[in-house]
Amino acid sequence: MSTARRAEVEAGRFSASRERFATVLAFLDGAEAAAGSHAELEDRLQVESRELFRQLYQDHLDLRAVREHRVAVVGADGVARSRVETGHTRALTTVFGTIDVTRTAYRAPRRANLHPADAVLNLPSERHSHGLRRLAAVETTRGSFDDVVEAVERTTGQQVGKRQLEGLAGRAAIHVEAFYAEHKPPPGASEDLLVLSCDGKGIVMRPDALRPATAAAAAKTTPKLATRLSKGEKRNRKRMAEVGTVYDAAPAVRTPTDILPTADDEREPAPGPVTKNKWLLASVVEDAASVVGQIFAEAQRRDPTHARTWVALVEGNNHQIDRIAAEARAREVPVAITIDFIHVLEYVWKAAWCFFAEGDQAAEAWVHDKARAVLAGRATRVPGAIRRQATTAGLEPARRAGADTCAGYLTSKAPHLDYPRALANGWPIATGVIEGACRHLVKDRMDITGARWGLTGAETILKLRAVRSNGDFEQYWDYHLSQEQRRVHQSLYADNLVPQAA
Repeated sequence: MSTARRAEVEAGRFSASRERFATVLAFLDGAEAAAGSHAELEDRLQVESRELFRQLYQDHLDLRAVREHRVAVVGADGVARSRVETGHTRALTTVFGTIDVTRTAYRAPRRANLHPADAVLNLPSERHSHGLRRLAAVETTRGSFDDVVEAVERTTGQQVGKRQLEGLAGRAAIHVEAFYAEHKPPPGASEDLLVLSCDGKGIVMRPDALRPATAAAAAKTTPKLATRLSKGEKRNRKRMAEVGTVYDAAPAVRTPTDILPTADDEREPAPGPVTKNKWLLASVVEDAASVVGQIFAEAQRRDPTHARTWVALVEGNNHQIDRIAAEARAREVPVAITIDFIHVLEYVWKAAWCFFAEGDQAAEAWVHDKARAVLAGRATRVPGAIRRQATTAGLEPARRAGADTCAGYLTSKAPHLDYPRALANGWPIATGVIEGACRHLVKDRMDITGARWGLTGAETILKLRAVRSNGDFEQYWDYHLSQEQRRVHQSLYADNLVPQAA
């Protein structure tokens, strides 16, 4: 661009923005605004403000374009881009509207053009700005994609389709694993427990996203209705999302009476360990072994020397227990595995209904007695007592099934029912944190009526919901933008160094 032309553009910089602002002022000073209600003024100014800021944005980029100076450019392929052409333009749809980005192209025969100014601006590879990508990332974790379309238009005035928003959210989530691999964990006190827990929650998937065994089972069934699944038909339409958590907890020493007071004891149940620095993850792609490995990796980052007490809370799933034990052995760290006491109570209640009529208050006392015995360390004796009672009562096999199931469960899980040790050391004995995580991360968003998920879309939402639940979204977004700078721009240049073109 000639010096004269550059001077001309410089002299008229932001003139379009000033004209736009003058238009708004004229409206506010005129009869139409004077006759309008406050709501009408708000609506009008909201639209006008977006257009004003879009014009300011455009004028600023136009000014950067005329001020861009020539630099030496060498691509990652080692070829210098010695031919220079000004005036190359691309569109960018922003939260204010669509603008044109004009910059200099550096060229070489049979080589891709390079635009150093794009790197300075850290432009995305697609049409939509990082601001719209961020908005999509936040809104897609809150509600359905139909709701997201409405939220984006309401906030920005831009009409973005569901598929485009899903793609933007997907690109927003691509650095989550790398972020947590490098993320500095919160400091924990040396006396705090390090608690690990995991569980699973099913998500209704599209047929192509089911695991092979589930897909085969689903193919053999015939839905009762053509337009929706009836009761029980979701069983072979779900894929399990694995959820994991790591958190610090201040120990709280308790006794069985603190958990289940006796009838003559007026004490309220004592509070358990106080949860701090909770970290969550969820995946519908990774299996339980992978998720267990990731929560152990997070625990390792928090306690690399294994100086703290590690406790694992589970609901009794054998595969999860096996994976936790295997991971602990591989990392040479002692981990006390404890089964959720509330889960044990459900089995005891199942046994109670073999001996009592539904609603019989005597069942409550019976369950209280058996649960207190388990808490007191008699988990291996309770199964025998339950079986003997069923035999003495002469219950038929079908009638005593719940009692036998409970007895078998307590016997097989006895190594992980050492509640006296857990209570004496102040460890948690309930999985409320992971159950809450399953509800919040998975059910509240993924179980929206009528939702049928693809694998990529479901994984994206789970990752972003976990990042937001962890309170890490702002830090993650800064990291994401820096990684996009490296991936989209720096990787195109020799030695990953972008010439400063502006």
